[in-house]
Amino acid sequence: MANKSKQSQVNGVKQTNPPQTQDSQPGHEHRMHPRPEFERGKYNGSEKLSGAIAVITGGDSGIGRAVSVLFAKEGADVVVVYLSEDKDAQHTKTLVEGEGQRCLLVKGDIGSKEFSKEIVAKTIEEFGRIDILVNNAAEQHPQDDFLEIREEDLIKTFSTNIFSFFYLTQECLPSLKKSNRAAIVNTTSVTAYRGSPSLIDYSSTKGAIVSFTRSLSQNLVKFGIRVNAVAPGPIWTPLIPSTFEAEKVREFGSDVPMGRPGQPFECAPTYVYLASNDSSYVTGQVLHVNGGEIING
Repeated sequence: MANKSKQSQVNGVKQTNPPQTQDSQPGHEHRMHPRPEFERGKYNGSEKLSGAIAVITGGDSGIGRAVSVLFAKEGADVVVVYLSEDKDAQHTKTLVEGEGQRCLLVKGDIGSKEFSKEIVAKTIEEFGRIDILVNNAAEQHPQDDFLEIREEDLIKTFSTNIFSFFYLTQECLPSLKKSNRAAIVNTTSVTAYRGSPSLIDYSSTKGAIVSFTRSLSQNLVKFGIRVNAVAPGPIWTPLIPSTFEAEKVREFGSDVPMGRPGQPFECAPTYVYLASNDSSYVTGQVLHVNGGEIING
């Protein structure tokens, strides 16, 4: 079980995070203090994903780890796609296997179409099919001055955050079409709805994911493939200390009604719902896990 976090709102007093930074993104979970909570208490799975094969990008840490572990608790075998965080990825693999499920690690840059082909080829070789795709990997480059957004960062952000969704979904589609339980779950963000003055390029990609989800759901419904999304608010993940200055990390999440950042385990059940038959009449929708922010649109 993950270390207990002290990030909470106690007696109405907003709690802050220990100031900290990391030198590269998407960051390393094992270097965070406190570490994100990928699970809390005892969760008894009910085989909602029994026998399913799930591909999860950014599955090594943060929300991706929480989803990987919860999927395993619900009976799914998991393919964890990650950039370079070997220690975190190996720990997630150990956690998934600890639930009695198989886990395949695939390392590489999700912004490359060729890598998407590699992911699918290795998954089919290992498991024979794909039933669930979770497009979750993301990066961000905070910049307060719009004129200082660099072309290379802009291209990299779009490549990771939205182009990869196209690439990997296209590669997975032939297998998903054969599945009788196919589901795609995309990770967007609250910033797609309320914006962010220092994350304009990131927010733009997250808005694109909302449109991608709605449009793709209409395109694939004839194949029985459901497409939905989750829009997290401020969640305590490695992306936070690896992209924000220490002071912003300290205040991260304190501006939402609940007064704290969310933990990855608080998002993961939403992904189980959207990936399972519990949501058999749900497609083209976005579910908001954001600490109480009221969303319009």
